[in-house]
Amino acid sequence: MGTGRARPRGRLAMIGLRLVMVAGLALVAISGSVGLTPGRARTEPASSTSPAPVAFGAPVAPHTGCAAGSSGPSELDLRRAYGGQVRVVRVHLPAGYRPDRPVPLLLNLHGSGSTAATQETQTELDATSDADDFIVAYPQGIRTSGAGYGWNIPGTPTFQPAGPDDVAFLTGLLGVLRHQFCVDPARVYASGFSGGARMVSQLACTPGVRLAGIAVAGGLRAPSPCHPAHPLAVLAFHGTADLSNPFNGHGQAYWTYSVPEAALRWARYDGCPTQAHTGHPYPQVTVTDYRGCPDGAEVTLYALTGKGHRWPAAAGAFQPNEIAWRFLTEHVVPGSTPAI
Repeated sequence: MGTGRARPRGRLAMIGLRLVMVAGLALVAISGSVGLTPGRARTEPASSTSPAPVAFGAPVAPHTGCAAGSSGPSELDLRRAYGGQVRVVRVHLPAGYRPDRPVPLLLNLHGSGSTAATQETQTELDATSDADDFIVAYPQGIRTSGAGYGWNIPGTPTFQPAGPDDVAFLTGLLGVLRHQFCVDPARVYASGFSGGARMVSQLACTPGVRLAGIAVAGGLRAPSPCHPAHPLAVLAFHGTADLSNPFNGHGQAYWTYSVPEAALRWARYDGCPTQAHTGHPYPQVTVTDYRGCPDGAEVTLYALTGKGHRWPAAAGAFQPNEIAWRFLTEHVVPGSTPAI
């Protein structure tokens, strides 16, 4: 999905025991290995000049990844990062990235049975990143699911208490990315598809996780209990013909209530007036949103008539990636001052 416009390509980097800039993408392997491709890694000794290991989830001061005059990300030892497990994250730096200028950050989570690389390809958010100047990071789950990986989502029937703590992983990852790259802490967002959307819904409900907003496709949930750090901007796309996560609910054990109900519950979590506004700005698209929420939050649902279980495709004037990013950037963490 793209807008059809030619755009400059961003940069890639590889982070593990060492970080090396290459042409457009960062592969972050968290543990004692360097990520090459999802599901494949090679062991490489740490440089004798490596800095002290950085603990995953350690407090990170604002803008610690910003350094005037720096040529870009530098070596970072992440061996203490996350329970000794290798966690892979693909990081796309926008074409205009400068290590001395804070930019927004977007986490984008893959669905169940998928990978970070597939999510990057199918969502085409790298092009949006280049056009709109933000970093996009694609974390990868560690639980085997089909031909790929899935997330260990609390409160769902498949949650494994002894399994990976993906809420802690993603929370800690935000700190690592702010340490490694020049991120504006007022503009940190999350998105995801299907199981990744459900994981993002859970992350947004976690106390202390200060996201400015989320934008998900094919999987919005409203976990209970839910204690977001502040009223949160929420946007969801969902096909009315989705057979995996049915629009009207009554699906698998983790999918009981409808998507409109999930949006209404988020409006209640945010303290919004629960009188919805509806519109039809594009063919076969119905928009339901809740406005007038505290701290400028809002909840918006795009119902895509006749569409199935996939990241929404661009069609004419309907450009989902641009719509989502425009929605997100209208919101910042309450009480913060954007650095850009």
